[in-house]
Amino acid sequence: MNSSATPSTIPPSAADARASSRASLTQSAKRPELRASDSVLVELLRTNGQTGVGELASALRVTATAVRQRLDRLMREGIVTREVVITSAEGSSGGARRRGRPAHVYGLTEKGERTGGDNFRDLAVVLWSEIRRVESPEVRRGLLSRIGSAMAGLYEDQVADGTLHERLDRVVGLLRERQVTCGVEFATEPGGNRLAVLTNHVCPYPEIADLDRGICAAERMMFQELLGTSVSLASCRLDGADCCRFAIPMGGEAGKADGGHAADGSEDQAHSPS
Repeated sequence: MNSSATPSTIPPSAADARASSRASLTQSAKRPELRASDSVLVELLRTNGQTGVGELASALRVTATAVRQRLDRLMREGIVTREVVITSAEGSSGGARRRGRPAHVYGLTEKGERTGGDNFRDLAVVLWSEIRRVESPEVRRGLLSRIGSAMAGLYEDQVADGTLHERLDRVVGLLRERQVTCGVEFATEPGGNRLAVLTNHVCPYPEIADLDRGICAAERMMFQELLGTSVSLASCRLDGADCCRFAIPMGGEAGKADGGHAADGSEDQAHSPS
């Protein structure tokens, strides 16, 4: 055997590729939120590039101390970065130059750049309009399944392991962080099975839902993957209900996602508007 031979490269598995894709999507979806008082400062740095405290204070018409306080806070949040620059100054009457005092200039980090314009809503509506044009039911179901899985991938690290009840609590917390008013109620079915009902009082995707209720299928599949159990859409605003309700059996392994309800979203599409 030739020991100098170059070892063969093992291509990444499909699972590794999906994991990498999900990680990239999760990172890109994280948009830092700014205080109203910081937005103008950040926009100045975005427009002017690296800028000193004096220039920022003049533009904002506040004291240098106030600017430094905001900059310190934004640096702790990873939105602003600081660099030291050495300026030159004129020296003696002979014109010789001497080393000047160090000064700080401030700019935006990569995270800070992501605080910029948010046109995701319009893009999402356009993309979903194109998905709606897909005529093949099989291809459409596959797309909805992958979308639901990708949506779950955004939050899976935050939901992680634990009991079904614990995961459900975390899902509710994530929705509330995103200004989706929701809650969970528990009931016992006639057969004695315990049932959780996740109620969304606000539709997270109103413009898309008006186009096509396929988004309801994707949302249901997202919950299903995050919770690791079957989830059904019990009621929907698109059918005239006052809110959307998702029914989740709390009976353990008997409720796994491979039983009872199709994971391809076909039952959710039965009443898709034309």
